[in-house]
This record gives sequence, C-alpha cells and structure tokens, in this order.
Amino acid sequence: MNATAERLRFLCNCVDTCRADVAALHEMINGAKDITRRTFLQHVDRDDMETLEAELGYASHPSRGLTMAADWHVSYHRSHWNGRTCYYFRWSGIEYYFAH
Repeated sequence: MNATAERLRFLCNCVDTCRADVAALHEMINGAKDITRRTFLQHVDRDDMETLEAELGYASHPSRGLTMAADWHVSYHRSHWNGRTCYYFRWSGIEYYFAH
C-alpha cells in the first residue's frame, strides 16, 4: 500500500449493522481471507484502531497489561463490503470492519 494512500476507516461492527446490510455482512464473512495483524494495520486508520483497542479494554503497552497484538483470540481478515475491499478483525465473536 502506498504510504500516502487513504487508510480504511472504522465503519461498524456486526452487532450494530442495520438490517438492510445483514446480507452484505454475511457475504463479507463468508468471503474472508485470514491475514496477519501487521497486514491489517497497514490498511486501516491508526487512530480508529487505537480508539477501538482502548474501548475494548486493551493496554497501550505490554508493560501495562494485555495488548490486542498479544491476544491470540483476535483474528484479522480481508474481504469485500458491498463490492469494495474491506478489512476486519474478529473479537469475542464480533466483527469490527473498516471500509471506504
């Protein structure tokens, strides 16, 4: 990804998805490819990620507790949302997705 390219912004999570977007959500999940956290972070907005990590209770540094990077229960994925490439992470069975 070009360093100047626009990073994807946090759009929604599956719990807050409106009923009209449920089919797109299913397609996103069913068509997903597993990726690394490193790849995920190259494509999403850092400020959005830092905010979400804090809201989910993660420490900002390993010396302060569990970080999201160290939580092996979190998975990262690339897929499509309404025909556009998106990235999401799954935390506690909830998908948090980033798209344009």
